[in-house]
Amino acid sequence: MNNLLIIFSVVLVAAGITQVVRILELTAGISGRDNKVTDKDNKMQGGLMLLWLFVMLGGFIWMLVVWGPKMLPESASAHGVQIDNLFNITMAIIIVVFFVTNILLFYFAWKYKGEKGKKAYFLSHNNKLELIWTSVPAVVLTVLIAYGLNTWGNIMNSDTSESTVVEFYARQFDWTARMAGEDNILGKADVRNVEGINLVGADMDDPNSADDIMVRGEIHIPVGQAYLFRFRSQDVIHSAYFPHFRMQMNCVPGMNTQFAFTPIITTEEMRVITDNPEFDYLLLCNKICGAAHYNMQMNVVVDSEADYKAWLGEQTAMKDM
Repeated sequence: MNNLLIIFSVVLVAAGITQVVRILELTAGISGRDNKVTDKDNKMQGGLMLLWLFVMLGGFIWMLVVWGPKMLPESASAHGVQIDNLFNITMAIIIVVFFVTNILLFYFAWKYKGEKGKKAYFLSHNNKLELIWTSVPAVVLTVLIAYGLNTWGNIMNSDTSESTVVEFYARQFDWTARMAGEDNILGKADVRNVEGINLVGADMDDPNSADDIMVRGEIHIPVGQAYLFRFRSQDVIHSAYFPHFRMQMNCVPGMNTQFAFTPIITTEEMRVITDNPEFDYLLLCNKICGAAHYNMQMNVVVDSEADYKAWLGEQTAMKDM
């Protein structure tokens, strides 16, 4: 409510200033005063341009210093280093371009402000300039895209022959996980089988479904184990987002998607790293899938091998549910 009041107040103040300026213009016209822009006006506007340049860049630097440390901590997955490198390189280029272009923009607005007797030089065409400002961004973007595609290819084409299989089933507004049993093979599943406690639509006539384990609310995985996460959706498009694992994959009704990764930092270790004893890895939905989209999440606990085995021993296979 306070934020709404602040926004409403800002809008009212802006509207009031606009009306005051309009009134001054009307009264000046009625009184016959000259409304022509003078060199003094241009000088003031040019100076304000420079002032705003320093305010804007200063605010940007302040945000980087204050809010930068509050970004995601170090990656908790093996492939996350590649993702972070790609992100950091891209952001570095964007920030450099942001500073250069804005400094030039506001500096030119000040330097070439209107002055009596000064005439603008009209330049209709310059092949050399157009070649430079077209080829430089094209080359930079080509390199970034090639680097990004290579990174994505390395991550998505990793060997999953030894990976443990887990399936996440999305529906408004809930995640349900199905872990493969000792055979590491998930049984068949179909949305038409969803009934009662069978929330994932597992085909219980398939022998491979018998030892599968269904988990809700919180799932545990051991650190250092390669995983293949598979995704399905019951209703609309959802997006499985594991921010600390640098992993995201759409969940599309009628098809299966997947993402392979290896967790490298336990939940307890990340709590020490973040100095937050209540830290938890989360699975979020990163698509606006409906009214309760914000609440569609699941805890992911990365355990030591011993803790994971203890937790797994408490779970019940689907054949015994």
